[in-house]
Amino acid sequence: MAQATEQAAHPGPAAAGNPATIGDSEFDRDTAVTLREEGVYDAELSAGWTIIHAVNGGYLLAMLGRALGQALPHPDPFSVSAHYLTASVPGPAVIRTQVVRTGRTLSTGQASLFQYAQDGTEVERIRVVATYGDLDALADEVRTTAKPPAIPPLEHCLGANDGPAMIPGSSAITGRLDIRLDPATAGWAVGAPSGKGEMRGWFGLADGRDADALSLLLTVDALPPTSFELGLKGWTPTIELTTHIRCRPAPGPLRVSITTRNLAGGFLEEDAEVWDSADRLVAQSRQLARAPRS
Repeated sequence: MAQATEQAAHPGPAAAGNPATIGDSEFDRDTAVTLREEGVYDAELSAGWTIIHAVNGGYLLAMLGRALGQALPHPDPFSVSAHYLTASVPGPAVIRTQVVRTGRTLSTGQASLFQYAQDGTEVERIRVVATYGDLDALADEVRTTAKPPAIPPLEHCLGANDGPAMIPGSSAITGRLDIRLDPATAGWAVGAPSGKGEMRGWFGLADGRDADALSLLLTVDALPPTSFELGLKGWTPTIELTTHIRCRPAPGPLRVSITTRNLAGGFLEEDAEVWDSADRLVAQSRQLARAPRS
């Protein structure tokens, strides 16, 4: 796709000059974990990745994904399923991992992130089961009917400075992301939601770091929720999120498409696709979330 290639050669303004690199970026530092003992890692949840007052679920998933990548013999997340049990807050945390099975091409593990209550007891925030492999060992054959989302060129899309706050309330995470929304899915920002339950846009990290398999775990949960385009505003907490990483992304901006078809009983699903600058489907996800009560 011509526009993707052009944008890869001309990164957004936040990335101009000296973009961060994989392994040396704010995302890498803020998802770092420190081995305490076998299977146990210490971590610090950064306030820079909060939405309103809660820590973003995709950021948390990437942090647990990093711990599992160290605990398991295979390097890359293939399938990651997370249940969000209680809201996480900035501050210290501990991640406990367990190797469930190891094989020649795949390994499976589980991990839980805990924080501390005022009395010092551990409170479990999120529990993950994941299968890891080696993305570089995958076959090249692709048979698919999936197509990249039709999104206007990046310069014709809307960023955080193009109008009202993209996410109501205090959202530090917006300063760490470079999101440019398709105007067709940004009517909610000016009080004119489409009612279609769709969200599309270009995605990158604000410091210019290219995407890798780990950061895709953040990408699938980084755009504003589709509930905004359904005319609902407010926190949309994730209950469960399953992500499939399909291949290692090429350098350059990503395109993300998220749809909701059914809001019922106070819950909605979100199906996300992430496409790279080489027009490859690099990640897919589905999550169940609680709809805003407004």
